[in-house]
Amino acid sequence: MNQKIKVAISVGDVAGVGMEIIAKTFADSRLFEVCLPIVYGSFELLKNERSNLQLHDLKLNKISKVQDASPSKLNVMEIFDAKPSFTPGISSKETGQAAYLSLSRATEDLAATRVDVLLTTPITKDTMQWGEQKFKGHTEYLAHYSHEPNPLMLMIHEGLKVGVVTGHVSLKEVPKNLSVSLIMDKIERMNSSLIQDFNVVRPRIAVLGLNPHNGDHGMMGNEEIEMIEPSINKSKEKGILAFGPYAADGFFGSGNYLNFDGILAMYHDQGLVPFKALSKNEGVNFTAGLPIVRTSPDHGPALDLAGKNAASETSFRNSIYVAIDVFRNRSNYKNLTAQ
Repeated sequence: MNQKIKVAISVGDVAGVGMEIIAKTFADSRLFEVCLPIVYGSFELLKNERSNLQLHDLKLNKISKVQDASPSKLNVMEIFDAKPSFTPGISSKETGQAAYLSLSRATEDLAATRVDVLLTTPITKDTMQWGEQKFKGHTEYLAHYSHEPNPLMLMIHEGLKVGVVTGHVSLKEVPKNLSVSLIMDKIERMNSSLIQDFNVVRPRIAVLGLNPHNGDHGMMGNEEIEMIEPSINKSKEKGILAFGPYAADGFFGSGNYLNFDGILAMYHDQGLVPFKALSKNEGVNFTAGLPIVRTSPDHGPALDLAGKNAASETSFRNSIYVAIDVFRNRSNYKNLTAQ
């Protein structure tokens, strides 16, 4: 029987729906058959959430180190004090500090291999207390921590996998950030991840253009001619099955996305708008290209839903499944290639 994967869970912004989706997910005891979960947060907060949601069968276990984790309970590592006033729906410096303490300790245990994978619950970026160095989000923090400058944000739902070249940057900055080397790097990272993390033997990767109608031969922009096409051609020279560039609207509207193992968009909303329309809030955010395995639900902290028992846990639960699959696939790939 496969060994249970130890899943470290950072709580995100406790003013949001993080505690709710954690509690709802593990109220289904079948989850304990496939993983050993450890929540880095506050026992009292999770206990209160269990009571508020009337999930009386959910068993909690308060621990101070990973070795004390129970295989049949939701383990809670005490990281911060629940005494400060955390009001549902109101993000604050205090909730941001709690989120950072949770993430920091979970990442520390992951780096020390005390746990196997990291599942990050959504944060509120403008209240997150990063310490001395500021980051735009989890992806940038983990990239810095892992000394990997350009990880790939890869959105996953069943067979659909969408990555983005430029992540959390404003739309006006996207063309300035694009380059042949960056696009090629993202193509290569997607190709490697599809092989190592998702067992795709010869991945077919579709690369989207930047401008409407792919720039119409330079009439509406030259990025396709000057950067995107050369990136695709150079990737092909390395043996990667990269195709495009494709105009995004026709690519998704025609269903052509179904013919590829991975899709690389040039910027955040170009990839995530169609992805979320197709995945219907059930998708997973996976950070490809890191030495660690990290997933998260594909939604934010949902402050407007906090305290109302209105949040769906589906994306969070799917994030657990993806993390487990990636960890096992990556381990199997390493074993096979080491022979």
